[in-house]
Amino acid sequence: MYKILIVDDERDIVNALKIYLTAPDMEIFQAYTGREALSILEKEPIELVLMDIMMPEMDGISAMLKLRERSNIPVILLTAKSEDTDIIHGLNSGADDYITKPFKSTEVVARVRSALRRYTLLGGGETKAKSLRIGGLELHDEEKRVTLDGEELSLTPKEYEILKLLMENPGKVFSPREIYTKIWQDAPYGSENTVAVHIRHLREKTEIDPANPRYLKVVWGQGYKMEKGAEK
Repeated sequence: MYKILIVDDERDIVNALKIYLTAPDMEIFQAYTGREALSILEKEPIELVLMDIMMPEMDGISAMLKLRERSNIPVILLTAKSEDTDIIHGLNSGADDYITKPFKSTEVVARVRSALRRYTLLGGGETKAKSLRIGGLELHDEEKRVTLDGEELSLTPKEYEILKLLMENPGKVFSPREIYTKIWQDAPYGSENTVAVHIRHLREKTEIDPANPRYLKVVWGQGYKMEKGAEK
């Protein structure tokens, strides 16, 4: 799951880019100023940024320079044709690419996919292979292994991917349709029953008392979430 941050002070542009980039393997975040973008980057493991150059409070290049102090994730600048000098300055300051407004949806998707592919192939995406821990539940992504209080669990591939999705986003509620779309990468017809069965099996494997779960919680009428402050 790629986490993409779109930053532009024009909400119509942000909304258009969100539509272009909506895909089962992408989660979209949005910001409208450079300062707001940096705040999100401190909290979320963003893997690519689409950044407008001209913004209030903090412009895109200044925000990118701050980002470059601690991260090498791809940054694609959003520019106007009249901003040639800013484009050169941005590329010299660490931007990976730029897209000139007005842009085509196919160009945006192609450039984003290309930047992510280069980043991953060059090893920049190695942080995705990591360990996640919530209470006594640990997921070791590099080894595709899950342990509970030190004991290894036997999960199916789909159970593993669902657990990983929830552990990467503790406290966030995912509807059955969202889970199905992200994990099965298919239209979510009949998704409620399929996801419910997998969640039930996960609870049986990860909870001491599945009827009173510590980790996998139901938010009635909305979906499922991984409890943030789960205790051992």
